[in-house]
Amino acid sequence: MARAKRKSVSAEFAQKRADGLASIDPDLDLGTDANKNPITLAAYQATITAVAAKNDKYNTLLATADGVAAELKTDEKNLDTFSTTMLSSVGVKYGKDSPEYGKAGGTRTSDRKKISRQPAATAAKAPAKA
Repeated sequence: MARAKRKSVSAEFAQKRADGLASIDPDLDLGTDANKNPITLAAYQATITAVAAKNDKYNTLLATADGVAAELKTDEKNLDTFSTTMLSSVGVKYGKDSPEYGKAGGTRTSDRKKISRQPAATAAKAPAKA
């Protein structure tokens, strides 16, 4: 099952805000912040673009991971089939009651638990229903 792709609500919100700020002044410059970083519309749009690009990269990686997961699932099914074939082949070559069959991971025929069935109760012993 494919993982749900992510959308950046923050980037969408910020882009709407940037559009509004651009209507004030396309070269809006509000000075610098406490860390001496410029508070400009260009810096704001650059940050929005960086977040959107990182979100796109994340979604691409998810798609790649989904593809690898699908390949792995197929490879595991093939490996399970091959494992069964290997055990069956040991059973054919050495017999299903051989020590080799047990070494290969199979349960030897002589090691299987015998099922003992209890005799069924006779109808005469059952109470009659009215």
